[in-house]
Amino acid sequence: MTNRYQSLEKLIGIKFKDKNLLDQAFIHKSYVNEASEGKEHNERLEFLGDAVLELVVTEFLYKNYPNSEGDLTNWRSALVRGDNLAEISKRLELHKYLYLGKGEEKSGGREKGYILANTVEALIGAIYLDRGYEDAHGFIMKFIVCSLGEILEKGSYIDAKSKFQEISQSKFNITPSYQLIEESGPDHDKLFVMGAYIGDKKHGEGRGSNKQQAEQNAAGDALEKSGWGKKK
Repeated sequence: MTNRYQSLEKLIGIKFKDKNLLDQAFIHKSYVNEASEGKEHNERLEFLGDAVLELVVTEFLYKNYPNSEGDLTNWRSALVRGDNLAEISKRLELHKYLYLGKGEEKSGGREKGYILANTVEALIGAIYLDRGYEDAHGFIMKFIVCSLGEILEKGSYIDAKSKFQEISQSKFNITPSYQLIEESGPDHDKLFVMGAYIGDKKHGEGRGSNKQQAEQNAAGDALEKSGWGKKK
């Protein structure tokens, strides 16, 4: 394990004191279910990291922008939502370090957005426990908050379902609907695939660990494919 995270530590500029804690950040529960040794998966670290992430982002927005609560809430949601975190995970190549069960590995777990997003949160939790708030704050500012400018420029902080509905009603006088395309996985680790429809035509498709998240991703996919999501 000594050299396993050398490149990652150099990339993020943080050297862990407790490598076991860093290791835990990458252990998916599917691996624990199959492993013979007593390993702990990363969900508790993810829970902690989620809270630290939200605090850092909220504090930054509050101190730097005099906007309304509604604006700040939308911007925060865009920064911490799963698809944004998944993109950051890909940039950091966190998928290379994941411990996955054989079934999850075969089903493409290293490419699943929600697993990648959860791993970022678990890593934040591990940084917080190992190095404290200051280093966790630095990581979040460097790799997550830095994307705020792009989010504001593209207007991607606007709720995708609301925007898709507004455009659909404006162009076609129809309220869009969402249909379940596929549901897979055990009860504790479901994956939903939803389609975004205007009338009978499917305009987008999205995946998520719950139907609401999948619908948001489907609406976002529809906006991207149609070109309606581009800021004028």
